[in-house]
Amino acid sequence: MNISLFLSRRPNALILAVVTSLLLAGAHARTWTSADGSKTFEGELQSYDATKGMVTVTLPNGRRLSFSQDKLSEADITFARENAPRAAGSSSSSGSIKELPDVLPDPDGEEADMSKPVQVYILMGQSNMLGFGKPSALQGIAAEKYPYLVDDAGEWTVRKDVRNVFVMCSGNSPAKDQQNDWMTIQRNIGPEIGIGHHLGYVTDAPVLILKSCIGNRSLGWDLLPPGSEPYEHGGKMQPGYRGTPDDPGGDTGGDMSKGWYAGCQYDGDVAAAKKVLENLDKYYPGAKDYEVAGFFWWQGDKDMRNPAHFEMYEKNLVQLIKALREDFDAPDARFVSASLGQTKKGSKGGDGQILDAMEAVAKSSDPEFEGKVAFVYTHPLSKGGSSSGHYSGNPETYMNVGEAMGKAMVELLRGN
Repeated sequence: MNISLFLSRRPNALILAVVTSLLLAGAHARTWTSADGSKTFEGELQSYDATKGMVTVTLPNGRRLSFSQDKLSEADITFARENAPRAAGSSSSSGSIKELPDVLPDPDGEEADMSKPVQVYILMGQSNMLGFGKPSALQGIAAEKYPYLVDDAGEWTVRKDVRNVFVMCSGNSPAKDQQNDWMTIQRNIGPEIGIGHHLGYVTDAPVLILKSCIGNRSLGWDLLPPGSEPYEHGGKMQPGYRGTPDDPGGDTGGDMSKGWYAGCQYDGDVAAAKKVLENLDKYYPGAKDYEVAGFFWWQGDKDMRNPAHFEMYEKNLVQLIKALREDFDAPDARFVSASLGQTKKGSKGGDGQILDAMEAVAKSSDPEFEGKVAFVYTHPLSKGGSSSGHYSGNPETYMNVGEAMGKAMVELLRGN
């Protein structure tokens, strides 16, 4: 039955003519069923917009139609949700984003579909993002708490569809490779492990987890993004992007020989990540193309100690998202932030203001952010200690936060 029956009441003769033409053309597509089960039609799924509840299909004659999902059976809605490339306005052409199971299975050892562009996720921040979880403390509990990390023999599993890359620089000096391998446990554990396993599971395309950061950096100074203007706090002017304390509105042009400037670490981290992408095959063997699908941000320890920084955190975070999307030519890239593990909601200190800022940006109704930014409250996930003490090296904290951030990104990608 032609799809017009889903959308309008048309004469049966016309319907039969259209169906006949499709059959004569030898069309081959999925058979879709109406919500009441009484009608069917042939069509190829093009996209599914979960936010609007809209499905787009291409008929065998080449005509493309969009209509509300409530005209389809539950089985068809599920198929569209699990198999459609994301709707227009998303940043990824990676294909379907699968649903997450309650417990991730072990990696299957298979490579990703290399015909698709590598889906790049850039991780930034300070020492929280660096990761100080001790692998030795994870070995005895991984099989129970994170079973996808170990195989039946008790060895660490390896994802052959996710690359784990870590580069580091100080300021905008040249970066050094810290890690470049398939996703597995090899060194201290950061949130990239949980993030990478979850994104690797749901994505058919190859995934590159690209961490570019260093410790002891603030968003209000070291990582201040382009577009940030000078402002007054406590009777003193604070530098804008590429300004200095002596010349808040100046532009050093990124010249570190004149001393550290506002945004110096932002420049370095972005440049380091771009260099990886310029040499993609070195970091993801066999890759030809990529797209930046999302950013992860775990930071705030240094800003929480400076009122001039934590009081501006929300504004700076908004500007950070905009700047990163522009720098990486990813206008719709998703963004996930995470609070400091020791901070409880309701805290009146600088750490609490940072948490509130992250949550406010994630709840923004601005079209640039709504449905594209998420926030993870990490206090319930932390196993003690604080960000300044690297959570005493407890790997569960880093795994728990990484899993939560990964799941949050999956929800953004699926449009849920």
